[in-house]
Amino acid sequence: MALEIERKYLIHHDKWHNFSKPEGQLYRQGYILKDPNKTIRVRLTDTTAYLTIKGASVGATRTEFEYEIPKEEAVELLDNFAVSELSKVRYKIMYMNKLWEVDVFMGDNDGLIVAEIELLSEEESFELPEWISIEVTGDNRYYNSNLSAHPFKNW
Repeated sequence: MALEIERKYLIHHDKWHNFSKPEGQLYRQGYILKDPNKTIRVRLTDTTAYLTIKGASVGATRTEFEYEIPKEEAVELLDNFAVSELSKVRYKIMYMNKLWEVDVFMGDNDGLIVAEIELLSEEESFELPEWISIEVTGDNRYYNSNLSAHPFKNW
């Protein structure tokens, strides 16, 4: 079984904006199924597309299966089958030998910036970059599937 162990954090906006970062990549992301116990997501960038199936979260862990699909099929799935959608720019940053993925949300989620780190175990230790604020791992509002239907601007 494929597992994803991921922790999420909010960002200090001032520190993030002053941080020298690599070029980000635009993501278009839509949900075919959103259920507390499972989601089916389609993600599209300018170079790749993926179909992802995720199970329910238990702590910071959940099952995850991800498959690369043709970009044309991703567009068709997003346009014809997605029940909700969001856009964001993702920055991939190595810090202390760990990959941090920082999502700067757009549209109805503008103003929200969330950092994620994938771990090998829930007990794994790591250092936080200076631009990290508070942890929101257990807060369902910050799941992308929820943000696509209940955007940040409405909180």
